[in-house]
Amino acid sequence: MELSDANLQTLTEYLKKTLDPDPAIRRPAEKFLESVEGSQNYPLLLLTLLEKSQENVIKVCASVTFKNYIKRNWRIVEDEPNKICESDRIAIKANIVPLMLSSPEQIQKQLSDAISIIGREDFPQKWPDLLTEMVNRFQSGDFHVINGVLRTAHSLFKRYRHEFKSNELWTEIKLVLDAFALPLTNLFKATIELCSTHANDASALKVLFSSLILIAKLFYSLNFQDLPEFFEDNMETWMTNFHSLLTLDNKLLQTDLVSNAIQFLASVCERPHYKHLFEDQNTLTSICEKVIVPNMEFRAADEEAFEDNSEEYIRRDLEGSDIDTRRRAACDLVRGLCRFFEGPVTGIFSGYVNSMLQEYAKNPAVNWKHKDAAIYLVTSLASKAQTQKHGITQANELVNLTEFFVNHIQPDLKSASVNEFPVLKADGIKYIMIFRNQVPKEQLLVSIPLLINHLQAESIVVHTYAAHALERLFTMRGTNNTTLISAAEMAPFVEVLLTNLFKALTLPGSSENEYIMKAIMRSFSLLQESIIPYIPSVITQLTQKLLAVSKNPSKPHFNHYMFESICLSIRITCKANPDAVGSFEEALFMVFTEILQNDVQEFIPYVFQVMSLLLEMHKNEIPSSYMALFPHLLQPVLWERTGNIPPLVRLLQAYLERGANTIASAAADKIPGLLGVFQKLIASKANDHQGFYLLNSIIEQMPPASVDQYRKQIFILLFQRLQNSKTTKFIKSFLVFINLYCIKYGALALQEIFDSIQPKMFGMVLEKIIIPEIQKVSGQVEKKICAVGITKILTECPPMMDTEYTKLWIPLLQALIGLFELPEDDTIPDEEHFIDIEDTPGYQTAFSQLAFAGKKEHDPVGQMVNNPRIHLAQSLHKLSTACPGRVASMLSTSLNAEALQFLQGYLQAASVTLH
Repeated sequence: MELSDANLQTLTEYLKKTLDPDPAIRRPAEKFLESVEGSQNYPLLLLTLLEKSQENVIKVCASVTFKNYIKRNWRIVEDEPNKICESDRIAIKANIVPLMLSSPEQIQKQLSDAISIIGREDFPQKWPDLLTEMVNRFQSGDFHVINGVLRTAHSLFKRYRHEFKSNELWTEIKLVLDAFALPLTNLFKATIELCSTHANDASALKVLFSSLILIAKLFYSLNFQDLPEFFEDNMETWMTNFHSLLTLDNKLLQTDLVSNAIQFLASVCERPHYKHLFEDQNTLTSICEKVIVPNMEFRAADEEAFEDNSEEYIRRDLEGSDIDTRRRAACDLVRGLCRFFEGPVTGIFSGYVNSMLQEYAKNPAVNWKHKDAAIYLVTSLASKAQTQKHGITQANELVNLTEFFVNHIQPDLKSASVNEFPVLKADGIKYIMIFRNQVPKEQLLVSIPLLINHLQAESIVVHTYAAHALERLFTMRGTNNTTLISAAEMAPFVEVLLTNLFKALTLPGSSENEYIMKAIMRSFSLLQESIIPYIPSVITQLTQKLLAVSKNPSKPHFNHYMFESICLSIRITCKANPDAVGSFEEALFMVFTEILQNDVQEFIPYVFQVMSLLLEMHKNEIPSSYMALFPHLLQPVLWERTGNIPPLVRLLQAYLERGANTIASAAADKIPGLLGVFQKLIASKANDHQGFYLLNSIIEQMPPASVDQYRKQIFILLFQRLQNSKTTKFIKSFLVFINLYCIKYGALALQEIFDSIQPKMFGMVLEKIIIPEIQKVSGQVEKKICAVGITKILTECPPMMDTEYTKLWIPLLQALIGLFELPEDDTIPDEEHFIDIEDTPGYQTAFSQLAFAGKKEHDPVGQMVNNPRIHLAQSLHKLSTACPGRVASMLSTSLNAEALQFLQGYLQAASVTLH
């Protein structure tokens, strides 16, 4: 693509169309951009557009499109083509920083994110001058520029908070600190001084405070890995400045600055080497009274978000993305102080909690915010260790949680109306969620009908929290790893629970509420066959919802839980009545057809998984409706999308398991297409294991005559891949395949096909691959397949006993005994870079595995062999009967003594001897 005015104009038109709410206009525009984004100069056209376009909406759209393009394509993945040409990469890195700094804030943020994505891949090795370019801009005196640099540095360095310690990480952080620590400290001091100079200038303070927020975030990120020597000398200065800021009139300060300053104190106070800074009782009291308590208040902005921006409020509160709120920061500071000063801090706050509750009791309608603050303070004080999955796992023993629950939480939830005091209702439900492991089970059971009742609350926050609390309670584990709350204990509530959950999806603002859909999924999973009477109504509602959201999928988690709920409905019903599969197909196939015809990319991998589950429910032949779809599943375009590959392979395996004979007779012309898919997958390091899954099913399931003409070519393809790109993952899959082939067609057939490709190749495969590599095979079924296959080679392949291959008999037996008795060899060569399948970047929707569509592990030798050690002993006994004296002689003269001891144990266990 040329950098021409004509191309800029075309790009402008298509970007405008991507903003159109009508899918008929928007989708073709998105597909066009997807089709041209691999062209040279495409990213440079976007950058030119966001710099020179006269329309602000186009500038913003171009910046977002550019950021997403970088996100999808910048990473270079081994074994895949480079999606951005080198000249474009060089030009982007040369221009993006100055362009970002000269752009308005809205665009600056997008470009800043793009820089951090590029930096994650290229910094520091491939972008060594980035730091220098950024630090030099501190001298500009222009706070728009300075804040742009700080924002970019924050997005680049915040990953240091989440990465595991390593020498490589610490080397990078040291490089950053060497260049950044002193300029950042100097900038901080200068900015604090400017705050004093401009104390009466609100607009200037706003800019300066935004700088201080970013400086605090950077300081937090650069200190997170605890490399204290860089900031130790200035810690008292940083502490004093932040403490002074926080004890000013809070109303003058921006929320972000306050929360980041408190987060700074929280991160410092839990470090042992800074403990002395907080030991003075006056310091502790001042922080508790003047910093924590005022910032626990439910502010006007919180109330506005609760009522008018519920989704954002919930996301911040439940998912921990409230890191920038005053309350969250104050809560973290309480926890940090309690690490070393639990007694004094609990004592200071107990008085505050009691006085807040007394104020509330005087006039609840007016003073409800006092109780809200009291609940928040108790929660912060009591929470010593917490996880999203389990709630509080370690609590402050000085706080009586059950007593507080019974006296102050339950009364609010038992009140006549679910709609009064919604904030306190939400507080109470959240208390149950957080302290569910500390509150006795009988109190939790009392809470369940209260929570079900609150699913009807008008407040989005309240009914969402009720759904989330129920979902969390249903996942709790008791003794023997069973659910703490049983299906029997839920029996009285099944109908009202399902009714209220589905009704909640009709409440304003919750039509695609992921917490409600997750609660539906979890309820199905807990209740099992108790839901069967309600399935006709449930599947109708789920299908209607699926049809509605497929028009414009926008909530990935909601969609995922919806498909999980559909899978659970199918599994639970068909377990009790296998013939019910037809009614599910009737209900779902119309919607599935629409999804496939409209190419709804987000849903297609899910549809394939549900179809696999339905097809596997059929016990006999494949229904004609599935066979009509079969040729379409082999179309190359479907296999271009990474997210489609695992579910498509699974679906084709289901076809082969249920209808190999039908495919062989009615669709024999499609077998080359099936093998074409295998060939494509096997060529990719990321997807070769999927190719083997498909190949194993073809070999195991298809009638031998239908694949005879292709067998030699299959092995040639595999050997070519081995020669060109041999990885541990490929070797493991290859070993399982050749042993499965041996089981299916016989050891002699395996030897003959190898030697027909190249003389003596069978011996080379034994010597160079099977014997040295078999220890790498992992997985019980995989090991069993290899054991049975190798046993066949040892005992059912005549050339192993009377040709030059005989010299490999003992090494092969020794390798098999090693597979049984030695630990798995999980070493990976240093030069091998493994691609995480889920982490492969690309425009396509990533594959999301449905847990409740899961495939049962299949053991192809289960009917034939129970214990592979016993099977080896019995097979050797049979061979020694056919060749008297030979087997025993080879064993006694050549087999390693330890291996021989193990083998004698197998023979004894099988009650056989060797002749």
